[in-house]
Amino acid sequence: MHIMNSVSNLCQINLICLRGPGYNQDKNRTEQREMAIVKELFRAYFNSELPFEGGYIFTSLFDENSTYSRYDITSYNNVKDIYPSNGNLVFQADGKKLFVLVEPANYPRKYTEPSLRESAYKIPYRFSEVHTLTSRRQDRIMIGRKPIITYTSFTVLKPTGDNFAYIFFDTHDLVTAVRKFFIDTLWKDANVPKVDSEKAAAFIRDKFSQFIEFRIE
Repeated sequence: MHIMNSVSNLCQINLICLRGPGYNQDKNRTEQREMAIVKELFRAYFNSELPFEGGYIFTSLFDENSTYSRYDITSYNNVKDIYPSNGNLVFQADGKKLFVLVEPANYPRKYTEPSLRESAYKIPYRFSEVHTLTSRRQDRIMIGRKPIITYTSFTVLKPTGDNFAYIFFDTHDLVTAVRKFFIDTLWKDANVPKVDSEKAAAFIRDKFSQFIEFRIE
């Protein structure tokens, strides 16, 4: 069962503090800068709340019949335009992507390179291009070693079912929020044991820190 399918769930686990139209504007400005901010991506777009100066988009693709899970992290900048197309969102901007894959122990094509799997199961890396962590239950968690660069434009698909699309703002404790986010979604959505979720989330946090510093040339 996937539970990370609403902004309100994120508030309930004390992961982040949302800043929607109803947020108390009298809060101390320093406190606001130090709190991580995340919003549902499509809602933020239609409310004119997306940061044009750049941000971090987190999306999921959960398999309906297993705990096979894919997470895409997209950083964008140099925004020329953002517009809807066929229900999705097109960003005319430079982007860089990092992918995380959770493969359950009983996945039948575990020996197939991640980049050669069926569309819903693939990430653009070979085994030699990912860090692989193995849980005590033999789930494999794969994290890309290097970002994938997208020039000019990229598209974010509108999530269906239990999938999500969030925008994380570039705030002071962004990296800490990302770690907390992955602890919960790996444990509760991808069904990775909590101890292993915490270890994987710490590793993803470190990779995300490097991801932030990676510059598109």
